[in-house]
Amino acid sequence: MIRGLRTPVPARSVFISDLHLGTRECQAQELAEFLRHTDMETLFLVGDIVDLWGMRRGIYWPASHHEVLRLIVDKARRGTRVIYVPGNHDELARALCGSLLAGVEVHSEYVHTTRSGQRLLVMHGDAFDGAVRFSPLLKATGNAIYTALLWLGHYVNLARGLFGLPRWSLAAWLKSRVGDAREYVQRYEQVAAHEAKRRGFDGIVCGHIHRPLLARIDGVLYCNDGDWVDHCTALVEDRHGELSLWSHRPAEQAAELPTPELRKAA
Repeated sequence: MIRGLRTPVPARSVFISDLHLGTRECQAQELAEFLRHTDMETLFLVGDIVDLWGMRRGIYWPASHHEVLRLIVDKARRGTRVIYVPGNHDELARALCGSLLAGVEVHSEYVHTTRSGQRLLVMHGDAFDGAVRFSPLLKATGNAIYTALLWLGHYVNLARGLFGLPRWSLAAWLKSRVGDAREYVQRYEQVAAHEAKRRGFDGIVCGHIHRPLLARIDGVLYCNDGDWVDHCTALVEDRHGELSLWSHRPAEQAAELPTPELRKAA
Protein backbone atom coordinates (compact mmCIF):
# COMPACT_ATOMS: atom_id res chain seq x y z
CA MET A 1 0.00 0.00 0.00
CA ILE A 2 1.22 3.50 -0.80
CA ARG A 3 0.62 5.88 2.06
CA GLY A 4 0.05 9.63 1.86
CA LEU A 5 2.85 12.03 2.67
CA ARG A 6 0.55 14.66 4.10
CA THR A 7 0.45 12.86 7.46
CA PRO A 8 3.97 11.37 7.77
CA VAL A 9 5.21 9.51 10.83
CA PRO A 10 8.62 10.45 12.26
CA ALA A 11 11.18 8.82 9.99
CA ARG A 12 14.51 7.21 10.75
CA SER A 13 15.54 7.20 7.08
CA VAL A 14 14.08 8.56 3.85
CA PHE A 15 15.18 7.53 0.34
CA ILE A 16 14.39 9.66 -2.71
CA SER A 17 15.79 9.52 -6.24
CA ASP A 18 15.26 10.66 -9.80
CA LEU A 19 14.33 14.22 -8.93
CA HIS A 20 15.65 15.45 -12.30
CA LEU A 21 16.08 19.00 -11.12
CA GLY A 22 16.87 21.25 -14.05
CA THR A 23 14.12 19.81 -16.26
CA ARG A 24 10.53 20.92 -16.76
CA GLU A 25 9.31 17.44 -15.77
CA CYS A 26 10.56 17.68 -12.17
CA GLN A 27 7.71 18.15 -9.69
CA ALA A 28 9.81 20.50 -7.57
CA GLN A 29 6.97 22.21 -5.70
CA GLU A 30 5.58 18.91 -4.45
CA LEU A 31 9.09 17.74 -3.55
CA ALA A 32 9.76 20.95 -1.61
CA GLU A 33 6.51 20.49 0.31
CA PHE A 34 7.55 16.93 1.18
CA LEU A 35 10.96 18.05 2.44
CA ARG A 36 9.45 20.86 4.55
CA HIS A 37 7.00 18.52 6.29
CA THR A 38 9.16 15.41 6.76
CA ASP A 39 11.83 15.06 9.43
CA MET A 40 14.34 12.24 9.25
CA GLU A 41 17.62 11.18 10.85
CA THR A 42 19.13 10.24 7.47
CA LEU A 43 18.17 11.41 3.99
CA PHE A 44 19.40 9.32 1.06
CA LEU A 45 19.60 10.94 -2.39
CA VAL A 46 19.73 7.88 -4.65
CA GLY A 47 20.86 9.43 -7.93
CA ASP A 48 19.64 11.63 -10.79
CA ILE A 49 19.21 14.56 -8.45
CA VAL A 50 20.25 17.32 -10.88
CA ASP A 51 19.71 16.22 -14.48
CA LEU A 52 22.94 17.28 -16.16
CA TRP A 53 21.95 15.37 -19.30
CA GLY A 54 18.74 17.35 -19.64
CA MET A 55 20.50 20.64 -18.96
CA ARG A 56 22.71 20.09 -22.04
CA ARG A 57 19.61 20.83 -24.12
CA GLY A 58 19.13 24.13 -22.32
CA ILE A 59 19.24 25.61 -18.82
CA TYR A 60 15.97 25.44 -16.89
CA TRP A 61 16.32 26.43 -13.25
CA PRO A 62 13.28 28.14 -11.69
CA ALA A 63 13.12 29.24 -8.05
CA SER A 64 11.32 26.02 -7.04
CA HIS A 65 14.34 23.92 -8.10
CA HIS A 66 16.71 26.14 -6.15
CA GLU A 67 14.41 25.81 -3.13
CA VAL A 68 14.69 22.00 -3.21
CA LEU A 69 18.49 22.18 -3.03
CA ARG A 70 18.28 24.81 -0.29
CA LEU A 71 16.02 22.57 1.79
CA ILE A 72 18.37 19.60 1.39
CA VAL A 73 21.44 21.62 2.43
CA ASP A 74 19.47 23.15 5.29
CA LYS A 75 18.60 19.69 6.61
CA ALA A 76 22.30 18.75 6.52
CA ARG A 77 23.18 21.89 8.48
CA ARG A 78 20.49 21.17 11.06
CA GLY A 79 21.78 17.69 11.86
CA THR A 80 20.19 15.36 9.30
CA ARG A 81 22.78 13.05 7.79
CA VAL A 82 22.48 13.45 4.02
CA ILE A 83 24.01 10.72 1.82
CA TYR A 84 24.19 11.27 -1.93
CA VAL A 85 24.72 8.37 -4.35
CA PRO A 86 25.00 9.87 -7.86
CA GLY A 87 23.21 8.32 -10.84
CA ASN A 88 23.76 8.34 -14.58
CA HIS A 89 22.11 11.72 -15.20
CA ASP A 90 24.40 13.34 -12.61
CA GLU A 91 27.36 11.03 -13.15
CA LEU A 92 29.85 13.93 -13.08
CA ALA A 93 29.29 13.98 -9.31
CA ARG A 94 30.82 10.49 -9.11
CA ALA A 95 34.20 12.18 -9.27
CA LEU A 96 33.37 13.58 -5.81
CA CYS A 97 32.70 10.18 -4.19
CA GLY A 98 34.36 10.01 -0.78
CA SER A 99 34.09 13.74 -0.19
CA LEU A 100 31.79 16.05 1.77
CA LEU A 101 29.91 18.65 -0.28
CA ALA A 102 28.05 21.39 1.66
CA GLY A 103 27.51 18.90 4.48
CA VAL A 104 26.37 16.17 2.08
CA GLU A 105 28.31 12.88 1.96
CA VAL A 106 28.96 11.59 -1.58
CA HIS A 107 29.27 7.82 -2.06
CA SER A 108 29.37 5.55 -5.11
CA GLU A 109 27.11 3.16 -3.16
CA TYR A 110 26.21 2.73 0.49
CA VAL A 111 25.27 -0.05 2.92
CA HIS A 112 22.39 0.92 5.20
CA THR A 113 21.35 -1.16 8.21
CA THR A 114 17.75 -0.67 9.27
CA ARG A 115 16.69 -0.48 12.91
CA SER A 116 15.39 -4.05 12.53
CA GLY A 117 18.86 -5.22 11.41
CA GLN A 118 18.37 -5.61 7.65
CA ARG A 119 21.45 -4.75 5.58
CA LEU A 120 20.44 -2.92 2.40
CA LEU A 121 22.66 -2.08 -0.56
CA VAL A 122 21.89 1.47 -1.73
CA MET A 123 22.78 2.36 -5.33
CA HIS A 124 21.15 4.26 -8.17
CA GLY A 125 20.77 1.20 -10.39
CA ASP A 126 22.05 2.27 -13.81
CA ALA A 127 24.87 -0.27 -13.32
CA PHE A 128 22.31 -2.99 -14.06
CA ASP A 129 21.47 -1.72 -17.55
CA GLY A 130 24.22 -3.79 -19.14
CA ALA A 131 22.99 -6.96 -17.46
CA VAL A 132 19.40 -6.58 -18.67
CA ARG A 133 19.49 -8.23 -22.08
CA PHE A 134 16.98 -6.73 -24.49
CA SER A 135 16.60 -5.74 -28.11
CA PRO A 136 19.29 -3.31 -29.36
CA LEU A 137 16.56 -1.18 -30.93
CA LEU A 138 14.78 -0.73 -27.62
CA LYS A 139 18.04 0.20 -25.90
CA ALA A 140 18.92 2.69 -28.64
CA THR A 141 15.55 4.39 -28.74
CA GLY A 142 14.29 3.93 -25.19
CA ASN A 143 15.71 7.15 -23.75
CA ALA A 144 14.57 9.22 -26.74
CA ILE A 145 11.06 7.75 -26.60
CA TYR A 146 10.82 8.34 -22.86
CA THR A 147 11.96 11.96 -23.29
CA ALA A 148 9.33 12.45 -25.98
CA LEU A 149 6.65 10.94 -23.73
CA LEU A 150 7.59 13.31 -20.92
CA TRP A 151 7.40 16.26 -23.33
CA LEU A 152 3.99 15.15 -24.59
CA GLY A 153 2.80 14.40 -21.07
CA HIS A 154 3.67 17.95 -20.01
CA TYR A 155 1.16 19.35 -22.50
CA VAL A 156 -1.42 16.67 -21.71
CA ASN A 157 -1.30 17.77 -18.08
CA LEU A 158 -1.58 21.43 -19.03
CA ALA A 159 -4.80 20.55 -20.82
CA ARG A 160 -6.03 18.42 -17.90
CA GLY A 161 -5.34 21.32 -15.56
CA LEU A 162 -7.61 23.58 -17.62
CA PHE A 163 -10.46 21.14 -16.96
CA GLY A 164 -9.65 20.77 -13.27
CA LEU A 165 -8.34 17.22 -13.68
CA PRO A 166 -5.44 15.87 -11.57
CA ARG A 167 -1.97 15.28 -12.97
CA TRP A 168 -1.55 12.02 -14.91
CA SER A 169 1.64 10.35 -16.14
CA LEU A 170 1.48 9.20 -19.76
CA ALA A 171 4.95 7.63 -19.51
CA ALA A 172 4.09 5.61 -16.39
CA TRP A 173 0.79 4.49 -17.90
CA LEU A 174 2.48 3.21 -21.06
CA LYS A 175 5.32 1.52 -19.14
CA SER A 176 2.80 -0.50 -17.18
CA ARG A 177 0.93 -1.63 -20.31
CA VAL A 178 3.39 -1.98 -23.21
CA GLY A 179 4.70 -5.54 -23.22
CA ASP A 180 8.38 -4.85 -24.05
CA ALA A 181 8.66 -2.03 -21.51
CA ARG A 182 6.96 -4.08 -18.81
CA GLU A 183 9.27 -7.03 -19.46
CA TYR A 184 12.34 -4.78 -19.35
CA VAL A 185 11.29 -3.40 -15.95
CA GLN A 186 10.67 -6.89 -14.56
CA ARG A 187 14.09 -8.08 -15.75
CA TYR A 188 15.73 -5.04 -14.20
CA GLU A 189 14.08 -5.77 -10.85
CA GLN A 190 15.24 -9.39 -10.96
CA VAL A 191 18.83 -8.43 -11.84
CA ALA A 192 18.96 -5.88 -9.00
CA ALA A 193 17.60 -8.39 -6.48
CA HIS A 194 20.05 -11.04 -7.68
CA GLU A 195 22.97 -8.65 -7.19
CA ALA A 196 21.93 -7.95 -3.59
CA LYS A 197 21.62 -11.68 -2.93
CA ARG A 198 24.97 -12.45 -4.59
CA ARG A 199 26.71 -9.91 -2.37
CA GLY A 200 25.09 -11.22 0.80
CA PHE A 201 22.69 -8.33 1.54
CA ASP A 202 19.15 -8.62 2.84
CA GLY A 203 17.89 -6.25 0.17
CA ILE A 204 18.59 -3.40 -2.21
CA VAL A 205 17.36 0.19 -2.51
CA CYS A 206 17.57 1.78 -5.96
CA GLY A 207 15.82 4.10 -8.39
CA HIS A 208 16.63 4.67 -12.07
CA ILE A 209 13.59 3.07 -13.76
CA HIS A 210 10.93 5.39 -12.25
CA ARG A 211 8.80 2.53 -10.92
CA PRO A 212 8.14 2.50 -7.17
CA LEU A 213 8.04 -1.02 -5.79
CA LEU A 214 8.52 -2.82 -2.49
CA ALA A 215 8.58 -6.61 -2.84
CA ARG A 216 10.40 -9.86 -2.13
CA ILE A 217 12.27 -11.02 -5.22
CA ASP A 218 14.59 -14.02 -5.28
CA GLY A 219 14.49 -14.16 -1.48
CA VAL A 220 15.66 -10.58 -0.88
CA LEU A 221 13.89 -7.27 -0.38
CA TYR A 222 13.72 -5.14 -3.52
CA CYS A 223 13.00 -1.46 -2.84
CA ASN A 224 12.62 1.10 -5.60
CA ASP A 225 11.84 4.54 -4.21
CA GLY A 226 10.30 5.74 -7.49
CA ASP A 227 10.83 9.29 -8.73
CA TRP A 228 9.66 12.92 -8.62
CA VAL A 229 8.73 13.13 -12.30
CA ASP A 230 5.98 10.55 -12.77
CA HIS A 231 5.06 9.37 -9.26
CA CYS A 232 6.32 11.69 -6.49
CA THR A 233 7.22 8.82 -4.16
CA ALA A 234 9.72 8.07 -1.41
CA LEU A 235 10.84 5.04 0.57
CA VAL A 236 10.50 5.68 4.30
CA GLU A 237 11.95 3.73 7.22
CA ASP A 238 10.11 4.50 10.45
CA ARG A 239 11.64 4.56 13.93
CA HIS A 240 11.03 0.80 14.30
CA GLY A 241 12.83 -0.14 11.08
CA GLU A 242 9.66 -0.80 9.08
CA LEU A 243 9.82 0.22 5.41
CA SER A 244 6.94 1.74 3.46
CA LEU A 245 6.44 3.46 0.13
CA TRP A 246 4.91 6.91 0.46
CA SER A 247 3.34 9.04 -2.22
CA HIS A 248 2.47 12.71 -2.44
CA ARG A 249 -0.57 11.65 -4.49
CA PRO A 250 -1.69 8.30 -3.00
CA ALA A 251 -5.12 8.19 -4.65
CA GLU A 252 -3.63 8.72 -8.11
CA GLN A 253 -0.89 6.16 -7.57
CA ALA A 254 -3.38 3.54 -6.45
CA ALA A 255 -5.05 3.90 -9.83
CA GLU A 256 -1.77 3.96 -11.82
CA LEU A 257 0.13 0.97 -10.45
CA PRO A 258 -0.81 -2.60 -9.46
CA THR A 259 -1.83 -2.57 -5.79
CA PRO A 260 -0.25 -5.96 -4.86
CA GLU A 261 3.20 -4.69 -5.88
CA LEU A 262 2.90 -1.64 -3.63
CA ARG A 263 2.53 -3.59 -0.42
CA LYS A 264 4.44 -2.80 2.76
CA ALA A 265 7.53 -4.89 3.41
CA ALA A 266 7.46 -7.27 6.34
